[in-house]
Amino acid sequence: MGKAREKSGPLARRPDNSAFKQQRLPAWSPMLTANTVLPFFYFMALICMFLGVWLLLTVQSTREIKLDYTEAGTCDICFEKRKNVSNANQDCTCTVVFPVEKAFKGDVFFYYGLRNFHQNLRRYMDSRDDGQMVGRKSRLKEPSSYCKPFLKDPQGRPIAPCGAVANSMFNDSFTLRYHGSTRSSVPLPVPLLRKGITWYTDKNVKYRNPRSENLTLAQEFEGTAKPPYWKNPVYELDAHDLTNNGFINDDLIIWMREAAFPNFKKLYGVLYRANKPFTKGLPVGNYSIDISYNFPVQYFRGRKEVVLTTLTWFGGQNHFLPIAYLVTSSLIFLLAVVLTVFWWKYGKNGKNMEE
Repeated sequence: MGKAREKSGPLARRPDNSAFKQQRLPAWSPMLTANTVLPFFYFMALICMFLGVWLLLTVQSTREIKLDYTEAGTCDICFEKRKNVSNANQDCTCTVVFPVEKAFKGDVFFYYGLRNFHQNLRRYMDSRDDGQMVGRKSRLKEPSSYCKPFLKDPQGRPIAPCGAVANSMFNDSFTLRYHGSTRSSVPLPVPLLRKGITWYTDKNVKYRNPRSENLTLAQEFEGTAKPPYWKNPVYELDAHDLTNNGFINDDLIIWMREAAFPNFKKLYGVLYRANKPFTKGLPVGNYSIDISYNFPVQYFRGRKEVVLTTLTWFGGQNHFLPIAYLVTSSLIFLLAVVLTVFWWKYGKNGKNMEE
């Protein structure tokens, strides 16, 4: 009976007499004194400054040219023409001329850019059918309701690919030409690789065409309709390369990866450096871009641009991270100096700051 009372009394709730439960485990507690904290602050300021200068020099080694062609060159005519909805199906081409004063060495990447185009809106991002894009035939006939109002055409045929993202696909095309040192010389087309520029997982996993034996791609998509803003159906997106059609079209895949910010750029092509004079990159000289002007930007007050750039291991010409490191280094160094002054004036004898 005595043992029973002992287990049910206050002793039953007492923790075990172990090092863990009685908090007798060995521990290390740093002593934060001026002699240890101040050197650490100066060391961190030095490290951040080193990283900032290193990244800044890396970024400045890249070459980049941005051309806003919304109304530049002869594109002002096309800009005015695209204001009228009735001219949407009429072709319009324009040319923009620019010089390259310093050679682009190495791989050169050609981007198109949009400003004030919000691909990050939730309803816009949800307006797609990933099951359809992976090649499921059932989704070709009955797409997801998330694609509304771009789910079916007026005749009731399902749209492929459905949704607002695919319907708003960027459809300007570019031809880059090299004129040498003078504009009077015969222009030389600059070769651009337009295939193989997507992520491997997108091209081989996330986007697939429907497959059936003895059926062509056009037969696979029989009974479907193209998105309202498209000129050609999905199986005729690339007239020059029949293997680059359907849901595995590189331009479509790149567009379907939504941008996080309203101002963005997307890859259009990479310089093909097999033949002279482009084996080492883009040489110095005059260039022009022939543009098939199709994508309207007036409705959302946007701008269009092309970007020619080289890349490093750090990426393109982005100064945010180097500047952030340099600003952080300056703030840490300023704080360290202030603490040093206080320590020197009030706590150097050890009676105030080290107790």
